Amino acid sequence: MQTYSNDKRYFDNKSKFEGILQAVCNYTNMSDLSQFNTNAVGNPNNNIFGLPFTEEEALLVILPVPWEVTVSYGAGTSRAADHVFKASTQVDLLDCNVHEGWKKGFHMRDVDKKLLLKSDYLRKEAELYIDYISKGEKVEDNKFMTKSLKEINEGNAFMNKWVYDNSLDLLQKNKLVALLGGDHSISLGYLKALAIQHGEFGIIQIDAHCDLRNSYEHFKHSHASVMYNALEEVPSITKLVQIGVRDYCDEEWDYICKSNYRVVTYLDQSIKERRFEGETWRQITDEIINQLPQKVYLSFDVDGLDRKYCPNTGTPVQGGLETEEVLYIIKKLVDSGRKLIGFDLVEIGVGPSDWDSNVGAHLLWRLCNLIVKNHTV
Repeated sequence: MQTYSNDKRYFDNKSKFEGILQAVCNYTNMSDLSQFNTNAVGNPNNNIFGLPFTEEEALLVILPVPWEVTVSYGAGTSRAADHVFKASTQVDLLDCNVHEGWKKGFHMRDVDKKLLLKSDYLRKEAELYIDYISKGEKVEDNKFMTKSLKEINEGNAFMNKWVYDNSLDLLQKNKLVALLGGDHSISLGYLKALAIQHGEFGIIQIDAHCDLRNSYEHFKHSHASVMYNALEEVPSITKLVQIGVRDYCDEEWDYICKSNYRVVTYLDQSIKERRFEGETWRQITDEIINQLPQKVYLSFDVDGLDRKYCPNTGTPVQGGLETEEVLYIIKKLVDSGRKLIGFDLVEIGVGPSDWDSNVGAHLLWRLCNLIVKNHTV
């Protein structure tokens, strides 16, 4: 006896029904969006910024990476994404520079709790390890420390592979991707994925530090080595322009000087001296942008800002940039016709108040709008 489920007519009708159902869903989503009130309080039942987009509907997907294993000073950034998400519902949705950019869709994935737990576990090992070597002890003289170092390096490699796999999957679905950290080490896997998708590109880095150490504290994928690793492991990166640097070592300066201008570093001191002597921020910005290729990635460590904006960032340094100075550069970069192909926002701290996450949410909003400006759905 032939069952109905094996009848060709069943599959034809099923296909037609699914098509109708999808059309109804699309219509429903359009209706919902047309009635979305940008003036109302952010709905916490929606996604980031209170926006009603699923991952499938969104052009831009924010990938939180809850990782801070190798941080060498203040901790807390592994939990920043949840705090930024909560603060995002307080962000007003009018951006005069990119009017209704949000309609292209922003969506943030849930924080991967397993990755967070792995970070927590390895962070405790790293704290003991860092305390041990800071006193001048040799790692090879202690079996426990040798084992810890091995586990930490393996954990960082696992995290980079996780970021690579997730970001490449999204890129291949024609999504724009933004990373929300987490410490600065999270960027490497995404940069490798971008090289697969885009070929050659440049990086504009906002940071108090160069992050050009060969390794730091024997951690191969340290937050203090991310740009060194990127330049050494991703040949597609043709240019690195660093802005706001004010804390660096001999090894890093030597690397910059020998890079044949593959790395150009605008020290915070030099920027300020040029402005003291009469140059405008626009003149300096134009000079910075002219050194970048057509495709550009933004790597934004919030410690590049004046600490009043990020008091609980992991490794603060006096001095730094204003938020609007940074956003002006990115706006001018996009207006120049260059394509912003991705960005990370990292090292946001978690403190007794919500100030860091509030600033982080507002920065994230502005950057999301800027990255979609020259992209179509």
